[in-house]
Amino acid sequence: MIAELPSLKGLQAFEAAARYRSVTLASNELNVTPGAVSLQIRELEARLGVQLFLRKPRSIQLTREGERYYGALRTAFRMMREATAELTARSEITVLTLSCTPTFAVQWLMPRLPSFQQQHPHVDVRISVTNRLVDFSRDDVDLAVRHGFGRYEGLESIRFIDDSTLPVCSPQLLEKYGPLQEAGDLKSVPLLHDENRNEWRRWLEAAGASEVDASRGTVFIDSNGALDAAKAGHGIALTRRSLVSRELAEGALIAPFGKDMASTLAYFLVYPRRMLDNPDLVTLIDWMLSQAGSAEAGSL
Repeated sequence: MIAELPSLKGLQAFEAAARYRSVTLASNELNVTPGAVSLQIRELEARLGVQLFLRKPRSIQLTREGERYYGALRTAFRMMREATAELTARSEITVLTLSCTPTFAVQWLMPRLPSFQQQHPHVDVRISVTNRLVDFSRDDVDLAVRHGFGRYEGLESIRFIDDSTLPVCSPQLLEKYGPLQEAGDLKSVPLLHDENRNEWRRWLEAAGASEVDASRGTVFIDSNGALDAAKAGHGIALTRRSLVSRELAEGALIAPFGKDMASTLAYFLVYPRRMLDNPDLVTLIDWMLSQAGSAEAGSL
């Protein structure tokens, strides 16, 4: 039993020559002379104490032992080539982690992200969904989408999407409750809330419908639940227009009052300045701004 493996060069020479059934073609692949391949194979045979090839004037043929040995080495070398190709391919991919809320991810980002990945296949965008503010010094995050005023100490921010809120419901809801012509008509319609129950109260006050009880209705842990319930016809949800633009355009949701409540808040792209050294991150930021159609976007 041989304690140590033979020379890797000898194994490579044998595997290539056996695969091509040609010393010349093996030498072309290995970028050495045919004489060097023949020498490496003879040294391998001497090391193993086994004849691997039958030499003929114009060709080579594997012996029975050579066939068995090649069958095992072929699998091993194929696995090494595949592993190397996979490693090389991965090293060419840029991984970017984007942090945002679950609602923003589902309603805005995910429907649009495939177009970015199609245009930039070498960039792997990974989405980290959370309702908390990420800490760039500790969390493995390259870019965050935050909803607020745009002032984040030590970070750069770009105004991304201006915000406004409006009630939305499914067409089926109006078939059940009749047309909703003014905000006061909401007295008889189920209200759908996310965890922030004050949004309905502020909207109803701004719409002059203080007689509507803003506290009633089902409360969901996030906006996704409220919007799913609205699409299913279970009530009317108050949401941000930027999150339902696709559903409004397609008719899955309707805005019965056509009345938005302007907000001093907006969506911002937030990142440490050092992140701009990564050109792929700049590409992602530019793409998100173009998707938002934010002509007025700029560093704050």
